[in-house]
Amino acid sequence: MGARPGKLVPMSQPLTANDLLPLVARLAPQERERLVRLMAVAAERDAAVYRDAPPHQGEFSSDDDALGWDADGWEKHE
Repeated sequence: MGARPGKLVPMSQPLTANDLLPLVARLAPQERERLVRLMAVAAERDAAVYRDAPPHQGEFSSDDDALGWDADGWEKHE
């Protein structure tokens, strides 16, 4: 079962922009233009989603010590 063309599939280890740059450099000019249009459409869609359903005030943590949970109990894992 392969991915449909044009459908983004999450990767186990995401690529970086530096990973993609050589691939983008190899694209024909028409394909670069197409890539830019696809990225613009995705950005507009994302912006519309956040405009229509902005994050709620309690959606993100507001702990005074945001990193405190990260360090809690670390000394027990020796």
